[in-house]
Amino acid sequence: MYGLSSRQRGLSFSGFIMGAFALIFVALLGLKLIPAYLHSAQISQIFREIVADPAMRTASIPEVEMSYRKRANINDIQDLKVEDIAIVREEGGTLSLSAEYEVRIKLVGNITLLLEFKPSSS
Repeated sequence: MYGLSSRQRGLSFSGFIMGAFALIFVALLGLKLIPAYLHSAQISQIFREIVADPAMRTASIPEVEMSYRKRANINDIQDLKVEDIAIVREEGGTLSLSAEYEVRIKLVGNITLLLEFKPSSS
């Protein structure tokens, strides 16, 4: 009998519960964070598309803003408003778009995650 306990292996019930909680927490965190990072990538892609669009090279700032609004609406992006975008026309007519914005994600109770993004066309 004494030798039997040294050979027993496996997961105790409390170990299983702790592992399950950790797995659920990581899954919850991933499900909450992934959309914010996808939206940031989409915003960067929109910026690059606007800069690459030949029609935008001669467009006015309000036309560039309208182009962003249309593209953001199609992609259901509500994190970044057009007022928060820095639109700069450099020498030679080169267009540059950049922004800084924050996304707050409520996790559990009074725990909130703050994500800061800085997408740009470059």
